[in-house]
Amino acid sequence: MRTKLARILVLFLALSLLSACGSDNTTIQVEDVAPKAKLEGCSLYIKAVEGLPEDFIFGMDASQVPSLEASGVKYYDFDGAETDVFRILAQSGVNYIRVRVWNDPFDADGHGYGGGNCNIDTALEIGRRATKYGMKLLVDFHYSDFWADPGKQMVPKAWKDMDLDAKASALEQFTRESLQKLKQAGVNVGMVQVGNETNGAMCGETTWPNVVRLMSAGSKAVREVFPEAKVAVHFANPENGVYPDYARALRDNGLDYDVFGSSYYPYWHGSLENLTDSLKKIRLNFGKQVMVLETSYAWTGEDSDFSGNTISDESSVDQPYPYTQQGQVNSLRAVTQAVADAGGIGVCYWEGTWISVGGASREENQALWEKYGSGWASSYAAEYDPDDAGKWYGGCAVDNQSFFDSKGHVMEGLKAFNLIRWGNETELRVERIADASLRLTVGEPVVLPETAEAVLTDGSRKTVPVTWDADLSELQLPGDYEISGTAEGQTARLHLTVENVNLLSNPSFEDGVGTPWVVENLGGCPDLFPEQKAGDSRTGEWHWHFWSETADKVEFTLEQTPEGLETGTYDFTIYIMGGDCGAAEVYAYVKIDGTIVDTAPMEITAWNEWHPGTVSGVAYEAGQTMTVGIYVKAPNAGAWGKIDDASLSLR
Repeated sequence: MRTKLARILVLFLALSLLSACGSDNTTIQVEDVAPKAKLEGCSLYIKAVEGLPEDFIFGMDASQVPSLEASGVKYYDFDGAETDVFRILAQSGVNYIRVRVWNDPFDADGHGYGGGNCNIDTALEIGRRATKYGMKLLVDFHYSDFWADPGKQMVPKAWKDMDLDAKASALEQFTRESLQKLKQAGVNVGMVQVGNETNGAMCGETTWPNVVRLMSAGSKAVREVFPEAKVAVHFANPENGVYPDYARALRDNGLDYDVFGSSYYPYWHGSLENLTDSLKKIRLNFGKQVMVLETSYAWTGEDSDFSGNTISDESSVDQPYPYTQQGQVNSLRAVTQAVADAGGIGVCYWEGTWISVGGASREENQALWEKYGSGWASSYAAEYDPDDAGKWYGGCAVDNQSFFDSKGHVMEGLKAFNLIRWGNETELRVERIADASLRLTVGEPVVLPETAEAVLTDGSRKTVPVTWDADLSELQLPGDYEISGTAEGQTARLHLTVENVNLLSNPSFEDGVGTPWVVENLGGCPDLFPEQKAGDSRTGEWHWHFWSETADKVEFTLEQTPEGLETGTYDFTIYIMGGDCGAAEVYAYVKIDGTIVDTAPMEITAWNEWHPGTVSGVAYEAGQTMTVGIYVKAPNAGAWGKIDDASLSLR
């Protein structure tokens, strides 16, 4: 009897231990490698952000790592030894790892769409490695089979024909089952995003009640599986001033969440002061924690994988810092200060480990991108995203924004994740001479500036003398010129544009108002106005902006009727760029006495790809009425674009 009771007791204890510590509580042996003090040996200038809380989040999105390693990428620590990249991150002060999760980024034959083929299995691998080195996991559910962003919130294939109720149920189940896998694996999940850059849309839904219904299903699953984890929402474009509207929609529709997160890329997203103000309003008026969930900055303008980069030396975007390691660190430090000033809880850098797969040619790299998903998109993604990935699939567009060089060696800028807490104020020096620009019209005297702006290692600027290497007699004809010079022993560059006299008023919308431009909103487009945003302008700070979250709303003309023209032959040009427009109809036109006499077809392809429409050789007699303009019709939901730099000149 005693033996039988003993056996029962042993069995009971075994079952109890299995229940407490078995598949639902796998233990990962944690190596505490996080720095406990200031990291030494960094030459970069870093001013400390004072008063950061001990638990301030310094995150790194490293979703691409498994696919890169499968493609042959290796990572090396500060001593040059091959090391687990997650160990390097933890040793440098990173305390959160962010990973995107797509539902099913594969075709029926198992070919991955690319971008790391990031499903829950990828998150499991990354989560285990992050946990091993003492970092928490930030799970970023896109609720899509591929990239989700403000212009693209596509429903997963398996949910395509579901109504809202069925979709919400499927989303809750998918979230719960995915998180349970992470929990069973012993992954330390600290935060979960329910959606990625969901600016009024998510998972195919485009109204706030429906979007919040889906977010609530995801939040419910998070609370059940990881009750201690923070639930986050994620938006982009703080420069548009709409975050209070988003927060109000979430509140009014009853979403249970903790963190209101923003993307902030200095090239496009406005000033740091605006970022701070936007986040502070959410924290104070809606009682939510705030943070930046995505940011990055280029440390070089060069590409390393034959695929081209989003940001290069030729990019027409805001460049508040040089494209150097010091510039990259200054950007990270400035964003951290902006978040701290808003009372925020952290900053997460986007894909700072995504580097070239290192092949000797595009063809060699393409084979790896296709096989392992280590490029941003593979050709197989065309079945799901034909209008974007299906046309532009390829490699990494951000290899110049990582914290590792093209061979996988860590750069000292990664130490900023530690040094921003402590400071590392080295001797100030000139980091780079800022590019300058000058626009002249034919006949104006060409007078080049005598000074240039030097950017120092702390991000400050000073004026210095400059000497230009140019023959002024060769700069008289219309055209674009790039002039080199020297200042403080470094190369200076001046972009000079010489153009014919422009007979249009307010040709680049720099006056900030439409006059004398006249817009006819034929389709009821809700966003159709002059916008001040240098990063989205071809030149200057202003352009004409359009956007609609619903289909079949973008149709308009924008035109001007100049006065006092003389008899002669005229040329008219106007530029457009944008995206997500579908089968758009766009053309520049010239009207004489109210009748269109000539047009020039135009196209809308992608951000920062400016396409001109030029109507040449228009015969005009004094006394006639000439009107020049652009017609735009874009049927897709989410269609957007920018119009800039119109010109009318007499031959």
